[in-house]
This record gives sequence, C-alpha cells and structure tokens, in this order.
Amino acid sequence: MSTLRDLLQSHVDKGPMPGAVALVARGDEVELAAVGTTDLGGGTPMARDTIFRIASMTKPITAAAVMTLVDEGRIALDDPLARWLPELSSPSVVRTPSSPVDDVVPAARPITVADLLTSRTGHGFPADFSLPALAPLFSELKQGPPQPQHVAAPDAWMAALSRIPLLHQPGDAWLYNLSSDLQGVLIARVTDRPLPEYLAERLFEPLAMTDTAFAVPPHALDRFTAYYGPDASGAPQLLDAPDGQWSAPPAFPSGAGGLVSTADDWLAFARMLLADGTAPDGRRVLTAASVVRMTTDHLTPAQREAGALFLEGQGWGYGGSVDITPTDPWNVPGRYGWVGGTGTAGHLIPATGAVTILLTQLQMTGPTPPPLTRAFWHHAAAA
Repeated sequence: MSTLRDLLQSHVDKGPMPGAVALVARGDEVELAAVGTTDLGGGTPMARDTIFRIASMTKPITAAAVMTLVDEGRIALDDPLARWLPELSSPSVVRTPSSPVDDVVPAARPITVADLLTSRTGHGFPADFSLPALAPLFSELKQGPPQPQHVAAPDAWMAALSRIPLLHQPGDAWLYNLSSDLQGVLIARVTDRPLPEYLAERLFEPLAMTDTAFAVPPHALDRFTAYYGPDASGAPQLLDAPDGQWSAPPAFPSGAGGLVSTADDWLAFARMLLADGTAPDGRRVLTAASVVRMTTDHLTPAQREAGALFLEGQGWGYGGSVDITPTDPWNVPGRYGWVGGTGTAGHLIPATGAVTILLTQLQMTGPTPPPLTRAFWHHAAAA
C-alpha cells in the first residue's frame, strides 16, 4: 500500500502544486508527510511546521469561540443577534431569492445566535451566484476568496451589511460563509475585545496553537508559503507572497476564512473536540454539551439538498459539515470538519478518534474538493 508521502509526491510531481503537508492521526499515532517546496521557485522545503492560509478551516475555530460564550452564559442560543448587532435589528428580505434588491419584505422574526451558528441567518451564498441580492456581498463586503487587507473594519462592514437584504427568511435556508464572519463580529462585540485577542486567550494559548493567527509575524515568514491560483490557461499564478496580505494584522479579522495555521496546531484543536472540550493540560475549553452541538447536524433534509453545491449531501453542525450517510469509503457518519478554498481540509471522526488534515497552497477552483483532497480522504480511510 502506498504511503501518505507517496500520495502527496505523485500529485506534486504532476504539478502545478509546489508542495503539501498532510497528516492522519489516530490517538498518539500520527502519519505525517511534507512534500515539495513552499513556492514554485524552488524555495524552502515543506516541513511539519510550515504555515498555511487555512481559509474556511477557520470556521470551526470561530464557532468554538462562540460556544465558549454560550458556556459562560454570556449569550444564549435563542438570543436575538440585534442585542449585540443592532445593524440587524430590522432586516429586510428579498421577496423571492431572484428578486431585485429593492423588492423586499420585513423579516418574519429576529435572527438568533442559533441561526448564526447553523449558517441560517438569511445571508450568504446559495447554489446560484447570479442572484441580484448576492452582488453586494462581493462588491461591498468582499465575500469570496480571503483578501484580508481589502475588507473594511467591522463597524463599517456591519453598516454596509445593514443595507443589504437577506436572501431568505431567518432559519429557512442554509447559506454559505457570511454567518461565520458575523460570528467573529459577535464575539468582539460581546467581549468588547478584538477577535484575535479573544481567540488567542481562549483557544490558541490553552491548546498551544502557537502559529495560528490572522497574520504571520516577521520572524515566522520564512515558514510561510506562497499562495497560487490558476490563470486563464490553468497555469499557476502567484496570488499572495509570504510578505503579502497576511504579513500585517487585517482591519477585519475574518471568522470565516482569515486564519493561518499549521498541521499540528489544527490537530490540537481537533483533539480538544475529541476530548469533549478538554485541553491537554486538563483545562476545559468547551463543555461536552457544546462539542456535541458543534458536531451534530442541525439542517433539515430540504436545507441539505438546497446546499448540495457546497455540502454534497452532508449536514452542517456549528462551523463545519457533518457526514450523514456513507457515500464513499472516507465518508463516515459523524465526521466533522471542513475544507478551505486555499486548498486545505481538516476533519475529525468522533466515533474513531481519527483526525485528517491536508494543507496545500493552491486555490480551489470551486466548491468541489479537488482530486488530491479526495485521494487523501481515501488514503486516510484505508490506512
């Protein structure tokens, strides 16, 4: 049977991906491989501590931070968001998803914290990206591939959001991405602290996630990858250099996709969830009940079907997908986690205690995971 290194090397050799780091962990047993280099110019060899833009692998981390506030009683799942996000106190909703942005009706009820955690606020991406109400999400809120230095600060961002109608009534539909950015703003408003500061204190420090942040400090830039995407011909083009958009703190720390991290850091986060919310030193990060809520599907069958472009039949917990039925060898009921548009993926399987993490620096071309990601999942399932 081929090793994890063999798998990664075969994909790097075919190009255009310059390198990758991946691990499969079961308890204390970890299979890890680092292949290729951090850039196409033959740069630094990939290593276990190479730092990547993890994109939407940020989402479960942000959701966990929200749940620390629930555990402390500072917010409740049925609380209306308007208590902390007054910009959402009187949202309007387009009459139908295809209606123009000025054809609106009032929201039938307030948006709640539970709506936010399950990505059912009414804001976000559906299967059809051409709907009129989506245009302002790209133009004004800079939703889409992460670009941290181009997004307005939270208060200005929220002011812009208040002028954009919901695509669906609160609670009616699962929509991708924007709810996780709202979670980051909620955390900062409830705690009266910047999101990076709160995440560092409540998650990164207890879990020794020393390389996870919204920017890479100067002393670590030599471990940070370049980031690529396909040009018109399919050839890789540089989207961001190590000294680019993640080399300075952003005005808007994106709870949806702004973090950088390493394989071992995300493994520490996953192991905390597998340990029912407990850090390695015995400190409790989350209650066991909150871990269950995070890793349990909350969607209806109709909502899963409508979100199939992103979910592919999976459900959604808080901040990540939850596998419902086995459709592939790697698709295990209860598997929780998510993929990142920068070419990353992180999952954990509560039933077996396994963790799988794949980190690359090649942008995905759509919501469907690329061939290497699926091959990695199959390898992990067979290992």
